[in-house]
Amino acid sequence: MDMFVIQGGTRLRGEVKISGAKNAALPIMAACLLTNEECVIRSVPDLADTRHLITLLESLGARVRRDESDALHIKVEDESISLADYESVRRMRASICVLGPLLARRGKAEVSMPGGCAIGDRPINLHLRGMEALGAKIHLDGGNIITESQRLQGTDIFLGGPFGSTVLGTANVMTAACLAQGRTVIEATACEPEVIDLGDFLNSMGAKVSGHGTPRIIVEGVDELHGTDYEIIPDRIEAGTFMIAAAITNGELILKGCRTEHLMALIDRLNLIGVEIERIDKDDTVRVSSARRLNPVDITTQPYPGFPTDLQAQLMTLLCLADGNSIITEKIFPDRFMHTAELNRMGAMLRKEGPTVVVQGVRELIGAPVMASDLRASAALVLAGMVARGQTEVLRVYHIDRGYEHIERKLNPVGAQIERVKEND
Repeated sequence: MDMFVIQGGTRLRGEVKISGAKNAALPIMAACLLTNEECVIRSVPDLADTRHLITLLESLGARVRRDESDALHIKVEDESISLADYESVRRMRASICVLGPLLARRGKAEVSMPGGCAIGDRPINLHLRGMEALGAKIHLDGGNIITESQRLQGTDIFLGGPFGSTVLGTANVMTAACLAQGRTVIEATACEPEVIDLGDFLNSMGAKVSGHGTPRIIVEGVDELHGTDYEIIPDRIEAGTFMIAAAITNGELILKGCRTEHLMALIDRLNLIGVEIERIDKDDTVRVSSARRLNPVDITTQPYPGFPTDLQAQLMTLLCLADGNSIITEKIFPDRFMHTAELNRMGAMLRKEGPTVVVQGVRELIGAPVMASDLRASAALVLAGMVARGQTEVLRVYHIDRGYEHIERKLNPVGAQIERVKEND
């Protein structure tokens, strides 16, 4: 098992290219199951999660190859398989995104209950409610979700849940509705850029999706979809993480492929903290730098376009060094605070009170052995290690490999000192 050994106290300076969005790539890859023609998807990041989904797609009868330009070519050759078994699904919760495409195209989907990061309860009941509304029969057997339907029927569906809209639930219902008979209106849908990207991808296949990016999506069902050639959007969470990396090291980074319109809530908070973000051309390139004095701010995570839960841990790390007290409230995953104990090991002063953490700024963080508990927490600990005095060891970095494409290879050329080693070395 790998870990990172990080020497702190360096400033980042230089240029970093942002990879394609993982959270857009996964449902788009799954949507290729809707046709037996070849789909070419460009800018798919090489991550543990995308590799897991490739393995799953191959087990479902697809041929997948990555060409020299890093584009994925996906072509379904066997549509007789409808089982995404436990071994294929257990490593990644996002594997549930094959449910809608399988059901719509093959009339049956048998998908194991998914695993993933330990960041709290993330039920899939909204996915199943959507499939049932489209006319599917659903039952559970041996830990598998079994859904069946001769031909899905368009209908009106409400997808609101206790913590707001569901991104993967929206993706599943939207993809399933593309091959349903008639018109489907989906209310209380997720508005994330990744949902917009999926809708655009489906339309490039011949689907009739409108309203994606708003709380109401309308899908006019079609009989068939065809292959396509499509490039996914840049990863806004990676871009946000690197913005914070520049700020926490008092550095200056130029980020290529950073769509500021996808990060307005983060940019608003960073500006108040004392971070300058300047768009320097029309091709999604920005310059990020920060003042030496960081101001405290209050943050509440919310569904898009609110502050993203996937950047909560990273910004908490930055606020550990602010001059004053900050309050962070988690409204999406109330238990997503496992990184607080590890940051406290490094000298932070964090106090958890229910779904809120009070952050008392300190003068410095101190290197220590820490353990990553989930994808974004691991990124937060890497940020802490880069600014801490001395050496930090981050264990279980397989979490970070799920969502960041070779993060040490991107950060080391711009000034970081991160070494990947085996834990037993």
